[in-house]
Amino acid sequence: MKHSRFLILAAIVLLFALPAILSHSLVNAVNQMLIAALFACAFNLLCGQAGMLSFGHAAYFGIGAFATLHAMGIMGQESLLPTPLLPLAGACVGFLSGLAAGWFSTKRTGVYFSMITLALAELLHTMAPHLRSLFGGEAGLSGMRYPALGLTFGSDIHVYYLTLVWVLGAIGLQYYITLTPYGRLVLALRENSHRLSFLGYNVHHLGTLTFALSAMLTGIAGGLQAISIEASNYAIFDMHLSSEVVLNTYIGGVNVFLGPILGAAVMTFFGNAASDLTRNWLLYKGIIFVLVMMFMPTGIAGLVMMLTANLRKYSALLLWPVLLLSCIATFLLTMGTVFTVEMMQRILSQDYQMLAQMSDGGEWPPVQLFGRQWLPGSLISWGLPVVLFVAGGYFVKLAKNRWRVLQEASSDQSSETDSIHNLGEMTTESEHELNEREKA
Repeated sequence: MKHSRFLILAAIVLLFALPAILSHSLVNAVNQMLIAALFACAFNLLCGQAGMLSFGHAAYFGIGAFATLHAMGIMGQESLLPTPLLPLAGACVGFLSGLAAGWFSTKRTGVYFSMITLALAELLHTMAPHLRSLFGGEAGLSGMRYPALGLTFGSDIHVYYLTLVWVLGAIGLQYYITLTPYGRLVLALRENSHRLSFLGYNVHHLGTLTFALSAMLTGIAGGLQAISIEASNYAIFDMHLSSEVVLNTYIGGVNVFLGPILGAAVMTFFGNAASDLTRNWLLYKGIIFVLVMMFMPTGIAGLVMMLTANLRKYSALLLWPVLLLSCIATFLLTMGTVFTVEMMQRILSQDYQMLAQMSDGGEWPPVQLFGRQWLPGSLISWGLPVVLFVAGGYFVKLAKNRWRVLQEASSDQSSETDSIHNLGEMTTESEHELNEREKA
């Protein structure tokens, strides 16, 4: 527990020191990571802690963004709130809209609840372009950050620190909620809502309040997004944003409080970095999500906790060969996947198909990939990913065998220790019986 608090404190100190270390572009990237982390954490209050999976949470993110833009002042109007307090507008409107939507949504559970949230979000996405006074039509709305507290808020650094303070405050508030009796009731709502109702609690009111609190925190995230880019349009209500927060939350781990935060930060950074390198970055995110759900359902946070527990159980000297083999297997399988996806994307593109039709003799032209040219009809071009996949599978098998040997050795040692302990107890009992006989 002490180590966890120390790591969290060190991470907070590092976040405050980042603007002095990173460039402006990277500071903006970290700013987006913070907003995504708050969005995922707010979504997890409803999904992970209350057990209600929403497919339309982008609606409250967008509502918070537009409410903040209206409070910011549009078309030259005066700002209704000082710039540091603008996210309060997103929080209030998000809470009220969450109450209204949650009242209807939480009357059903399971997949019916998810479909209702999806329907409400799609309804808002369809109506938004026609409600020009609220959402600005297809062009959207734009605002401007006004000076406050002696700061101009024209610098990316000012916006970053404003976002950081609000994100830390909102996440801290949500963590405090989990420690209250209400937070325990939310967990009970996920585990057994029928028993909770049998004990006399109003399950519908509890679910509605949880929905509203999640929407309020999501509205804060949307408000911070509006402050960051000073504009928004109806595309913010798109299904893509709702699905992205679901992916980020489950990749991070819904059963750990910091899991969605970690998942959102990692996947947002991955999206920013991969989008500059390849057109297939969305496909890679989907592949990562599928692999996590199949082989690591507890997410990144669960993997970290499992690794920490194994480091406590086994010595690092015994565990590092398993980790090394696993890392090599992951690298080889990743390279094989990336090579195959990029090669197929280039071959199936319209530009390449046109070049193939224009080439003499109907031969396929070479594909430029990773600094060299690859012939689509060559055995080397398709033999390389096969070799990478086979080698990766081989190292996976080695890692599993090594892990099995380590577990068996630990089990034998534990059994031997228990036998020695039992033998010692039997010896002690025998001596006690002999002493009793001598006394008799």
